Amino acid sequence: MKYLFLSILMLNFSGVFSQDSISSQLRNLDFENINASIVIVPESGKVQGEVVYQFEVLNQVDSVYLDAQKMEFSEVKVNGKSIPTNNTGNVLWLKTKLKPSEANEIRLSYSAKPQQAMYFINWDVPEKIPASRQVWTQGQGKNSSNWIPVIDNLNEKAVYDLSIDFKKDYEVISNGELASVETLNDSVSRWNFQMQKPMSSYLLAVAAGKFQKEELKSASGVPMELYLEEDEDSLREPSYRYSKEIFDFLEDEIGVPYPWQNYKQVPVQDFLYAGMENTGATIFSRALLTDEVGFKDRNYVNVNAHELAHQWFGNLVTQEAEEHHWLHEGFATYYALLAEKEIFGDNYYYWKLYEWAERLKELSDTGKGEVLMRKGGSSLTYYQKGAWALHILREKVGDEAFKTAVRNYLELYAYQNVNTDNFIAEVERASGQDLSGFIADWLKQTAFQGTDALNSLKQSEFIRNYLDIAALRESPLEQKSDLLRNALQKPVNDYIGQEVVFQLAGETSTEAFQLYKLAFQSENIFVRQAIALSMDEIPQQLKPDYESLLHDESWLTIEAALTNLWMQFPQENTRYLHETRGLIGFTDRNLRILWLTLNLATPAFEPEKQQENYMELSGYTAPHFPFEVRKNAFGYLFQINAFSDENLRNLMEATQHHNNQFRSFSRELLSELLKNPDYRRQLEMLNANLPEQERLYLLEKLES
Repeated sequence: MKYLFLSILMLNFSGVFSQDSISSQLRNLDFENINASIVIVPESGKVQGEVVYQFEVLNQVDSVYLDAQKMEFSEVKVNGKSIPTNNTGNVLWLKTKLKPSEANEIRLSYSAKPQQAMYFINWDVPEKIPASRQVWTQGQGKNSSNWIPVIDNLNEKAVYDLSIDFKKDYEVISNGELASVETLNDSVSRWNFQMQKPMSSYLLAVAAGKFQKEELKSASGVPMELYLEEDEDSLREPSYRYSKEIFDFLEDEIGVPYPWQNYKQVPVQDFLYAGMENTGATIFSRALLTDEVGFKDRNYVNVNAHELAHQWFGNLVTQEAEEHHWLHEGFATYYALLAEKEIFGDNYYYWKLYEWAERLKELSDTGKGEVLMRKGGSSLTYYQKGAWALHILREKVGDEAFKTAVRNYLELYAYQNVNTDNFIAEVERASGQDLSGFIADWLKQTAFQGTDALNSLKQSEFIRNYLDIAALRESPLEQKSDLLRNALQKPVNDYIGQEVVFQLAGETSTEAFQLYKLAFQSENIFVRQAIALSMDEIPQQLKPDYESLLHDESWLTIEAALTNLWMQFPQENTRYLHETRGLIGFTDRNLRILWLTLNLATPAFEPEKQQENYMELSGYTAPHFPFEVRKNAFGYLFQINAFSDENLRNLMEATQHHNNQFRSFSRELLSELLKNPDYRRQLEMLNANLPEQERLYLLEKLES
């Protein structure tokens, strides 16, 4: 009878976990403090720990739930008493009646092997191979409950203090202030982090690796920690350029002091996105690191500013539901652009607005426009349309009213959850204006307001001049050559100069060559880059000028120029390879991998090194390299039809990679390879020795 009774008891509180269950708990319980002692074992991909939850009961409850993905629990106590639980694999139900009261406590011990949200990078790689061995988390959505049992709902905010045990010779980064580091034994240390203010669980973060930090202070005295791995110090200045300036600008522009104890930034390998604004601790993709040359082509500045802006918009005030997601992303995108305007100037600001408007208008004109206040919107809607809405709103109500409203909104709802009405109410209060028209046009309208956007853009003289040149795209060259020539007079505007070059694409007249000469002589690296990217056929008259692009301080320009020159002038390939020997390029090794590929496709160039160069190129597909490097290597091996068995095994591993972008690329490449009978036979022979998940996936592809 005892067993039957327990079965019935478990059935009674293991029913369907619904949105009503979540809403009910949020109304009835308030989790105030969560203290977790966590042990991370990277070699086995496991995490275990003890967590203490302190909470207030607002209304009587019969049970409590915690989100817990595929976890095992060895002990669960409520207010010191062991209680019955039900572990569904997604939720841990605690059967306990609690009356309204303060100072309640849940204490539990757990273990897990996270399949997502906490990632273990290169811990299965032999020690003799130099590789980045890291652990990092990504909790956005409702994913933190894969590595720590929490209320994984953004409307539940608590003060988190984390204690993390990890390998002694590594650095651990997390939310809050590092209160102490203790050496537990010869191999393990304990890092103790303390927070002061509440946050949602999706903003919890841990990163561990062989990191070194640079310490700065903002103008207001906030400690800033900028991390890099030990061998990346040469990338520090260009990668983190303007970090302090961005911080100081945003504090001043927003008008509310930075709301957390400190601010940390750490780049990690194979991150899921560009960056993530964990409270006080941004984790971002190592692919955004750059050297001095690469900074001109792509850099971390925008992501740096975007994730920092989230510390106010998203972290300090948090959306209460998905339809208000633009309050996070639209604001972060807008304020990041304001920071970039401060750094790069007005032309940059209006150019980005113009680019976004073009994309939004195209979407709108094809009937695919989206309401800004909606669930399941695209990134273009939440980010760029949201930023445009704020730009228009600021013009409508004026700078003073806009800044006052933002400040009041942040201060009134600090450490709380908000909706769009909360923000609009503050803008109406500060401006004295009725914003119903703005709401209808910009927040609840699928169509992008192209006329309003164009009128705003035309306030910029630069945009007016650019549009005058862009309007000439369909005009014959002889009718517009004087205007294009004037646009190429020094100093040449970056964007207008590029537009001129793009309009010259395919032109072969004497007049076109003269204009190209002016573009080459412009000394503008972006105008010259436009030539490298747009000139499909290199005229003999312009060949010396085009060859000079191999020496520009731009990895993108050199990559495009080397590819085009090698293809069009095979008799001089040896010279081009000599001139570009030793160049690496971005952190994805774009130039080195291209150079190796062209080397292999040029048999007359250093034939004695062909095998060595192939082994290097082939080796870049190995799982311990960043996926951006692997992607480049896979792509070029496909072009020269040179996959070895090891490359195919590495590709199969990549089809199961945690990064969705790389996983999709690898699966599409596998599908292409399977069209080749030789590769298909190779893969069939390899299949029996693949890990189970890869083997099953390949079988599915072979049978489809």
